[in-house]
Amino acid sequence: MKNIKNLLRSYQVHPYHLVEPSPWPLGASLACLVLTIGGALAMHNYILGGYLLPAGLILVLYSMINWWRDVIREGTFQGHHTKAVRKGLSLGVILFILSELFFFISFFWAFFHSSLSPSVELGSVWPPVGIESLDTFEIPLLNTVILLLSGATITVSHNKMISGDKSMTILYLILTILLATLFLSCQYLEYNVAQFTIADSVFGSVFFITTGFHGFHVIIGALFLLVSLNRIINNHLTKHHHLGYEAAILYWHFVDLIWLFVFTSIYWWGG
Repeated sequence: MKNIKNLLRSYQVHPYHLVEPSPWPLGASLACLVLTIGGALAMHNYILGGYLLPAGLILVLYSMINWWRDVIREGTFQGHHTKAVRKGLSLGVILFILSELFFFISFFWAFFHSSLSPSVELGSVWPPVGIESLDTFEIPLLNTVILLLSGATITVSHNKMISGDKSMTILYLILTILLATLFLSCQYLEYNVAQFTIADSVFGSVFFITTGFHGFHVIIGALFLLVSLNRIINNHLTKHHHLGYEAAILYWHFVDLIWLFVFTSIYWWGG
């Protein structure tokens, strides 16, 4: 009778995955707290900030890696990611990207608020008096071509994944990651040749905060794709089950779309 009760207790009558107790939500929260305090102290030149900031960053990365390792284990080896679970994960990714969209909308709002009606302090013109903007059709145009090309290569990689061609999936995925690296290299060069800084009026602030955060998202997207590459090589993903890769692809297309708005508004129209 006792064995029957234990069996009934362990039998799952729903398709959802009830996760086991995990230390990573608490660990990640504490790591983010250390990172935030360290960043604030470092910005005000406190000595302690120089220790807490890198320590917080290491703790955040450690928590992220181990937390996602557990999620991969649950989905790939333990089979907990049923159709209902995958649907929930897909919805979570879409909502996350939607939140990122509104994050960038705030930057574009600040840009158009300042550029459509420049204040007297800016010389009543845009770009402000004394600001020499970058040539739209040099590095910015090159970076646009690079990102659009990366969007094409990742789409081809996805199609090859669906068709079951593993070698071509890996090839086009590697090309996408290389293009992302080339984009970041060009952006670094652009920052070095710019004739203004983030402290040069609202133009410099909006330019560097928008393009800088976009570059940060490119780094995150490239790491996302790099993890997917490792999982594809190790046969974690198949043509019927590759939700993590689809999430990375969706995120990468979002990065491409944001860059088109950055290029047309801040570089072309605003410059």
